[in-house]
Amino acid sequence: MTIAFICILIASLLPIIWIGIGKVLGGFSLKNNANPREVIAKTEKGILKRANWAQENSWESFAPFAAAVLIASFLGANQDQVDLFSMIFISMRVLHGAFYLSNKPLARSIVWFAGMGCNFALYYLSWNL
Repeated sequence: MTIAFICILIASLLPIIWIGIGKVLGGFSLKNNANPREVIAKTEKGILKRANWAQENSWESFAPFAAAVLIASFLGANQDQVDLFSMIFISMRVLHGAFYLSNKPLARSIVWFAGMGCNFALYYLSWNL
């Protein structure tokens, strides 16, 4: 198992972590579990709303990242570079979620672009074989 593959696993868990934090800090209770999506959708502001946005964005970024890692790995790109860009991507996604929860939009956008840069770098590694 490569570090990059472990990063795919971590990326798949981040959305669950963000919404979990939002639920705990946002006052979500067991009674809300009967219709969680409705409760979250009706939340107009606060950490629960931002956590839901972080969750949604994490799901959106997961597929391109996983595809980039798998393509680079299966085509035989330099594994050290694939691992490095994967670790940087995960670091940027953790920061992205933290900035989402703490309502820091400029910082969030900067790390989002850096994470996307890692995806492009992974595809570039595959292209240049």
